[in-house]
Amino acid sequence: MIRVTIADDHTLFADGLSEALTALPDIRVVGVAASGQELLEKLKAQPADVVLVDLEMPGLDGLGALNQMPAGSKAIVVSMHDNPERRLSARKAGALGMFSKGAPLSDLAAAIRAVAAGEDLYEAGNDVLERFRRPVLDPGAAALTDREIEILQLLARGVSSTEDLADRLFISQKTVKNHLASVFQKLSVADRTQAAIEAIKLGLARPK
Repeated sequence: MIRVTIADDHTLFADGLSEALTALPDIRVVGVAASGQELLEKLKAQPADVVLVDLEMPGLDGLGALNQMPAGSKAIVVSMHDNPERRLSARKAGALGMFSKGAPLSDLAAAIRAVAAGEDLYEAGNDVLERFRRPVLDPGAAALTDREIEILQLLARGVSSTEDLADRLFISQKTVKNHLASVFQKLSVADRTQAAIEAIKLGLARPK
């Protein structure tokens, strides 16, 4: 899971972007800041894999925040003012890419995955975003078997008792329990409700 922090003083934009990104199966927004100083404080409390930074913010602006981020931080500038001069300034301050606020969510999500994987969008080829269009599931989720996914789909539709699951899948109740134990471990969840919620977030199942 890629942890993202957003720094933007436009609350509606920041909240909307946060909600849209968190709906993706491999990205979680772990913090939203309204200024560069608040961003730095949040990063101390909750590290992020990728930071999205607006340039114009009250107090410490985006460029100032970029210059003060911890070593190794990976940041992408997302600004209303996307032009060559600002792109150069952002790059000099340590950003690995820059996008307009009007950019499609799919482009921004692909950029987040690329930067998290170590790509510098300023130096990468034109096809870099295409290579990162698809969500990358955590190893645990990627290791789910077809039968385990079937169980998750049933859980998401409200079929939760061991007996009902066994009847639907034509397997024994003991086998159901074994599958559930494996699912809980792979998804790092504690019960059937959490498993169903996580399956929906990952796009593996739909709610009833």
